[in-house]
Amino acid sequence: MRGPQPASVLAKELGMTSEGARLQLVKLQDEGLVQSAAAAKGVGRPTVLYELTAAGNARFPNTHAELTVQLLQGIAGVLGPEALDALIANREQWTTRRYAEALQGAPDLEERLTRLAQIRSAEGYMAEWQTTDAGYLFVENHCPICAAAQTCQGFCRAELTTFSQVLGEQTQVERTSHILAGARRCAYLVTEKI
Repeated sequence: MRGPQPASVLAKELGMTSEGARLQLVKLQDEGLVQSAAAAKGVGRPTVLYELTAAGNARFPNTHAELTVQLLQGIAGVLGPEALDALIANREQWTTRRYAEALQGAPDLEERLTRLAQIRSAEGYMAEWQTTDAGYLFVENHCPICAAAQTCQGFCRAELTTFSQVLGEQTQVERTSHILAGARRCAYLVTEKI
C-alpha cells in the first residue's frame, strides 16, 4: 500500500528484526514475488527498497480477470461497442447511486472521503486518502478490475465520473496517477471549488 520500502520499515510494521525481514524478503525475491532496487539518499550507503513484482501483485484478488475480459470482448464483438458502452453506463449509474447512499449525511468532504475509501477498500481497491497542500489525495493502491479496465477504458472514465458526482458538486476530482499509464497506483486530487 505504501510502495517501495526498506526492510527496516517492513520489519517495524511486522514486529520483527530488520535482519529477519531481510531474510524473508530474500526468500520472496527468490520466488519472484518481490524485487529490490538501491536508492541513494545523500551521503553514505544507498538504501535498498523492496516492492512487489507483477507476480507478487497477482497474489491479490483479480475479480476473475480472464472471464471478465472474455465477456467484455464478446459483448463488443457480438453486440457492438455501443452495447458495451451502455453496460458500462448502467454500471456507473448503479455504482453512483450505491455510493451516494453510503455518503449521504456525511457532514464534510473528509467524512465523504473516509466513507468512499471504506467502500472501495471493501471492493479490493486498498483505498486511502490524505491531505496535501493542494487539497486531498484519494489513492487506490490496488485495482481488482485492472484486466477489465485494460480491455475497456470506459471503466476508468466511469470511475472518475462517479467520484466527482458522489463527493459533491462543490468538489473537483482529477486523476493524477493511473495504473494503466504505468503508475503503481491510481490517485486522484480532490479539491473544493471556491
